[in-house]
Amino acid sequence: MADTVAPKRVCIIGIGGIARVYGAALKELAGSATLVGGCCRTEDKGRAYAEEFGCTWYSSYEEMLDTEKPDVALVTTPSGYHLEPTLACAERKVHVLCDKPLEITAERCDTMIEACDAAGVHLGCIFQSRFTPELQPLHAAAQAGRFGPLSILSGYVPWYRDDAYYAPSRWQGTQAMDGGGACMNQAIHTIDVLIWLAGAADGGGGEVPDVNPVAEVVAFTAQRAHSADLIEVEDTAVASLRFRSGGLGQILGATSMYPGSDRLVWLAGRDGTAELRGDEITRWEFRTPQAEDESMTKPKVVEKVASGGAASPFANFNTGPPRSNIQSFLESLDASVGESTYPVGGREAKKAVQVVQAIYEAARTGKSVAIE
Repeated sequence: MADTVAPKRVCIIGIGGIARVYGAALKELAGSATLVGGCCRTEDKGRAYAEEFGCTWYSSYEEMLDTEKPDVALVTTPSGYHLEPTLACAERKVHVLCDKPLEITAERCDTMIEACDAAGVHLGCIFQSRFTPELQPLHAAAQAGRFGPLSILSGYVPWYRDDAYYAPSRWQGTQAMDGGGACMNQAIHTIDVLIWLAGAADGGGGEVPDVNPVAEVVAFTAQRAHSADLIEVEDTAVASLRFRSGGLGQILGATSMYPGSDRLVWLAGRDGTAELRGDEITRWEFRTPQAEDESMTKPKVVEKVASGGAASPFANFNTGPPRSNIQSFLESLDASVGESTYPVGGREAKKAVQVVQAIYEAARTGKSVAIE
């Protein structure tokens, strides 16, 4: 009889709203993972979370790591506080899966990557958009070369957040903890999608660990719907991209566009065009048709997964893509070579942060910024 693999022991560091989504996803992965601990400084919130998800609450992640000795830690602290827990995990030989972004600067990402490499543990980032069913055909078509050389690869995130989202008691909208605004927090999922699609279309770039497929950025940012005394960062940004392959693109990232509308991803080249609006493929046309093409744009009954955050962070959010994302990481832990079987390891996740930093630098200086 074949040996069965014991479920991985998992801890969550940082019990905010997204930790409930991941806790529910882990429940659905009961054969692969067991949530044994959750850490936050607020006792009432921590105990309520522990009761809901059947784990133990800790006020200190160091104590939790030392007591529970988990296989994996999910880091869901504010974005600018991913580095410190990751270093603590690496020191204890615990694998790390961070919520997006990996960190708020490429330099902090590098420190995390180097520490995990030195410790021989896996480092990954949750970018669940890569795991949404609607994006898989776009990636497959790009990988198969159906678009030809890419002309345009663009993403638009026309969302809205009310003032309460940026309340003084919250970390969102702060430079130290959020690292930026609509680009770093909201549009970064779509920026990662463009990196992923560009790599597939180019036969490299986004699928080569140390090569960012985005070569150059020009950008503008602004505060348009939230006052400067409420947020320290942008709520509106537009950027033009030049990809290393020669293709061009645009990014729109906003939390200023009431009432918010669906995300749009647009991918086009000499031989075809595809458009994803929300959770539906709304355009799918190629110079050389294939049998399955006709069915691609037919309306489907789907749950909102990728774009449900147009007006609220967790609106219509289901656990499907996060569950698939976490499962992929757990499966990679049994591989013999580092993070190679997990598609969004530390080096890959760093690319989106590089692009966001380039957007901010271009907006600040009024000059184009190259990504080396």
